[in-house]
Amino acid sequence: MQEGYSARELCAMSGRSPSRIRQIIHYWLSQSPPRDEAQWRALIRQCRHVIVDGTILRRKSGEAVYAVMESSSHKLLYGAYGIREGAKDLQQVYGMLAKAGLDLQSATIDGNPQQAKYLSLQWPQVRLQRCVVHVQRQGLRWCRRNPKRTDAKHLRRVFLDLTTVKTAVQRKYFIHQVNQWDQRFGQAIRQARRITGGWVFSDLVLAARMIVRSLPDLFYFVDNAEIASSTNPLEGYFSRVKEKYRRHRGLARKYREHYFQWFFFLQPR
Repeated sequence: MQEGYSARELCAMSGRSPSRIRQIIHYWLSQSPPRDEAQWRALIRQCRHVIVDGTILRRKSGEAVYAVMESSSHKLLYGAYGIREGAKDLQQVYGMLAKAGLDLQSATIDGNPQQAKYLSLQWPQVRLQRCVVHVQRQGLRWCRRNPKRTDAKHLRRVFLDLTTVKTAVQRKYFIHQVNQWDQRFGQAIRQARRITGGWVFSDLVLAARMIVRSLPDLFYFVDNAEIASSTNPLEGYFSRVKEKYRRHRGLARKYREHYFQWFFFLQPR
């Protein structure tokens, strides 16, 4: 199960019959893994910096998983099937983790406003590090690959520089670039948006608004190496989750929650 082998492959490797293999699989999928609660709580209490995110497994069915990963070690602290990035589920997850002893100093997020809201409600002192890769990717998409407008060309160059920021000097220069762009083009865009329209201009307005608003939360990682600059480690983990899950297309719904519990238990990184 851990490696995602098919029933036929397991039969060939073990020498057992298909019916026996199914019995073994169903036996383990009918129960949760034996997690050491005391050890898990000790790990939770030591953690101060996390990466949090969720992903959709299958869009048609709306199946989703949500996970919390320790920023430095990239070890999974919590993962669950059926958790969506909505108010009710997030409140329950964060409340449970806080009750277990999680005292956060920072959380790296992709910009989801629900996550930001309920993380701040649960841990008022938490610093919410915006994922620089998400900001860059979305900004470049809104600016277009080959923009014709001068303001969009300049803003695109700013977004391209975002992921190169590693030091305090580079941070200062990047902030200067954003402020310089805003002084030169921002005011005109904010005034013109009421009169002009079109998808290209509307997307430029969104890109400008995003970089200005996210700027205060983009570079906490520069001053603290334990803070992750992006959610990439967790997204990479989700890619492996999806790859393995696709090999279990016939997995009955009643076994899915335990399947993911076992996956998170056996592959915490």
